[in-house]
Amino acid sequence: MGEESPAKYIAEFVGTFLLVFTVGCNVITGQAVWGGISIACVLTVSIYALGKSSGGNFNPAVSVALGMTKAMPWNEVAIYCVTQIVAGIVAGFCYLGTFGESFNLEPTKGHTVMQAGLAELLYTFMLCFVVLNVACSNVHAGKNQFYGLAIGFVVVAGAYGAGAISGGCFNPAVAFGIDTSSALLGFGWCLVYIVFELIGACLAAIMFKLVRPDQFGGEPTIVTRLISEFIGTFFLVLTVGLNVLGKSQAAAFSIAASLMCMIYALGDVSGAHFNPAVTLAILTCGRDKITPADAGAYMGAQVVGGISAGFTYKLLHGGASFALQPIGAYTWGQAGVAEIIFTFVLCFVVLSVAISEKTAAPEFFGLAIGSCVTVGGFAIGGVSGGSLNPAVSLGISCSHLGAVWTGIVYALFEFTGAFVASTAFKTTHGVDVDKESDKVAA
Repeated sequence: MGEESPAKYIAEFVGTFLLVFTVGCNVITGQAVWGGISIACVLTVSIYALGKSSGGNFNPAVSVALGMTKAMPWNEVAIYCVTQIVAGIVAGFCYLGTFGESFNLEPTKGHTVMQAGLAELLYTFMLCFVVLNVACSNVHAGKNQFYGLAIGFVVVAGAYGAGAISGGCFNPAVAFGIDTSSALLGFGWCLVYIVFELIGACLAAIMFKLVRPDQFGGEPTIVTRLISEFIGTFFLVLTVGLNVLGKSQAAAFSIAASLMCMIYALGDVSGAHFNPAVTLAILTCGRDKITPADAGAYMGAQVVGGISAGFTYKLLHGGASFALQPIGAYTWGQAGVAEIIFTFVLCFVVLSVAISEKTAAPEFFGLAIGSCVTVGGFAIGGVSGGSLNPAVSLGISCSHLGAVWTGIVYALFEFTGAFVASTAFKTTHGVDVDKESDKVAA
């Protein structure tokens, strides 16, 4: 865990204080577009700056998840939680003193306590799950430099989607700091939020044990990989739906962040495809990275994850959904070309940075792949919606009045892009195969 106390407790106080103070400043100054990114960035830089001192938890839910997986002794968990809560309260009163105003913690207008609670549970789960995988697993702990980016940018994924429902805390210290500093406007919602957040932390610890059984005396199986594919695809499609229904002004970036974070968390478990088109591209690229049987199982898990997420975001928005179809005056032909080309981009980058030995990017693969969603989302979001993923397409279409046929049509476009990507990859990265042949001959 790094430095001995009290240094590590001071580090936890400082990091949590900066996080909660940044939250308050962004909300009070009305940063609707950049607020989530600002909060994600302060968490990211604090983790890099202070992680070696304290572990960089800055969140009681994270500390509880670490306790449940035996990554931290429970007496330390208790001290950390108290430190983080105190830091959150101090930060709340600091932004109150700075601006002379505060804001209340409660579900946003039109949403119930259960909808807000479930939103908090899901993205607290995602945050804790990513922490456990990138910073505590035997494969990654102390061995990578992407941990801070992966953890911090869960906030980008959640803030723009779930934030429209609950406000987007995902952290008991944030919830308690906000509610305490606005006690004159009403107090008590933080206690409800904290319950859901701690449940999310506990579920994250359980799922961490399921996707990494080797860390707890078990053996990985195909089921382990399918659970990984389900979880990653679920959070990708959930983030898509929540951003669209919440009318986010940073949807493409938020969706890209959700993909990036889950790729970093689960890439070494299942390969982190989270997309049947990606699975098809890997199957057909000629590198024997997956068998046809496993590819079929992956696609099934991804589609189930996408459909489950579709009905989950529908539940969180009181039954609201949206159609998958060309946008405005654009035609099906134009939407199809857009989906084919940018699914090509996504699949080609996956093959290049995660499959090719020559061009693999062991630290930046998640950022590179996730950025393809930012590229496609902004470039063609106003043409086709920018799905680029049959699991996303089927998740959206199945949850919207049972209009499954639109998802199937989009999936055909996307599979076409994937096949073109694998064909192009064989040509542009033929040197990999040549090198392998040279090794065999030698």
